[in-house]
Parts: sequence; C-alpha cells; structure tokens
Amino acid sequence: MNGKTPHIVQYQGSKRKLAPQILQYMPKHFNRLIEPFSGMAAITIATAMEHRANFYVINDLNQPLVEILTQVVHHPSQLADEYRKIWNEQFDYGEHHAEHFYMIREKFNHGQKNAANLLYLIARCVKGAVRYAENGNFNQSPDKRRHGTNPDTLEKNLCAISHLLKGKTAFFSLDYHEIFEMAHQGDLVYIDPPYQGVTNGKDSRYYSGVSFDEFAESIQLLNRKHIDYLISYDGICGEKEYGKDLPESLGCKKILLNAGLSSQSTLLGKKSVTFESLYISQSLILKQLPLTEVTA
Repeated sequence: MNGKTPHIVQYQGSKRKLAPQILQYMPKHFNRLIEPFSGMAAITIATAMEHRANFYVINDLNQPLVEILTQVVHHPSQLADEYRKIWNEQFDYGEHHAEHFYMIREKFNHGQKNAANLLYLIARCVKGAVRYAENGNFNQSPDKRRHGTNPDTLEKNLCAISHLLKGKTAFFSLDYHEIFEMAHQGDLVYIDPPYQGVTNGKDSRYYSGVSFDEFAESIQLLNRKHIDYLISYDGICGEKEYGKDLPESLGCKKILLNAGLSSQSTLLGKKSVTFESLYISQSLILKQLPLTEVTA
C-alpha cells in the first residue's frame, strides 16, 4: 500500500485499523468488492488503495450515510466546503459550542438530513459513536473536549478517496438481501453486519437490527452461487465473548483478528485485548489463501 490510507472521520465500528489484516484474506485481484453494510466504507477504501478490484458496490440501509459517501466520491470539495461552514459556526458559540451541536442535531432530525449535517454530527459526537433513538433520530451527545475533524484535513482525505473511487463505484441504500442477489462469481462480498447485542434498545448504533437466523440463512445463497465472501462478526474481549458463532453448516473458516486493547476496559483500569471474528467462505478456502490463524 503506497502512502497512508485516507479516511473520512472517526466512526465507531469502522474496520479501518483492522483493514490490513482483513485484506490478507482477499484475493490479489477480483472483479467487484461489494459491501452490504458499508458504514464509512473503510474496507472499500483500503481495497481501492491496493487496486484489488475493478469496481466497488457500497450499500448501507442508513440512506444519509450513503449520501455522505456519494458526495465524497463525486463532489469532495463541495462537501468539505459545506462541512467547513458548519464547523466554523461552532466557534461563534464560544465555550457553549455544544449548543451548536444540538442545534445541528435538531435540524438533522427534523428534515435537514443532508450529508454535511450528518458528517458534522459524526465528527463531533462522543468517540464517533453514532446512536439512534427508536424513532430513527440521531441522539448521541457532543464530545465537549474537541471540535471535530479540521475541515482542511477532511478535504485532503475526501479528495484522495474521490480519486480512488470516482467512476468505478455504485451506491445503494437497500436491504442486504437485495445486495446479496446482485453478487456473481468473480466478486468478493465483505460483510460487516450489526453485531449481536448492539441493535436493540433506546441507544441503537444502527437503524435496523439483523436477525441471526435470517442472516445465516441468507449466507447460504452466496454459498450456492459459489461467491467469495468475508464476514466480520462479533468477537472476544478478555474472557467475555460477544454473540454466538455462525453455524458450522455454512462451511466457513473462523479466525480471530487482534483488534488491540479495549478502550472501555482501559478506562476501567484493565488491559483486555479485543479479538474480532473473521469468517472466510469455503470458496476462498478452496483457493488456498494463506490462512494464518490468530488465537486468543
């Protein structure tokens, strides 16, 4: 990979830091990379940095998030300028700059769901940890210790991402089943669904949860079509396991990727390492990729 991989903003759940490990289990080159649960598309960006795919399919059920990604690729400087205007406004509030965040959040939740507003909310919220209320409204609070990504830094990264993806990326905001149906042999589907246990309750990280059984059954469609895929799904932190394993009947190989020290455990005075699961499809295993297992 030549140079530093650009990214948009801090986004909790992003696989940006794990991308170098995940890419080890991808073919060197393939037709399309398909992300049904793209988030901030960290894996797409990392894959494009290595020129591994001819084309990219970005999808997320969160339509305003997809709008950010669309603007990043097609109009990076315009999005940066709109973000810069919002970002600069917070300084008019002096030490009460958090009030500006709540004002933008109110605008977003009441109809102004444009890319720049959401980008600012993500950049300014606590730990980039997006949360939604049961009615779908953004309800995370601002990080009062910082002002969010500097617009100049942001614009540089957005233009770099646009250079990587413009002219070879399609954007959707569809149910993941529909995206699975689009996949053909020669594609690679990277699947990073909402993890078990974080899609329910009043502070959901996602617009919509994903049924475990329904998800596992849908993976069989990819198996029947002999499509390559990788799935990031739950993991282990210290002695605590999150979620249950995907069924053995899928024929996947499960490995554990070292995601480093848990920030939450560090705050509690512990030093627990987090391992995230990566499931490798049978079709990829048969291609005899180097499967180096990491064990907790």
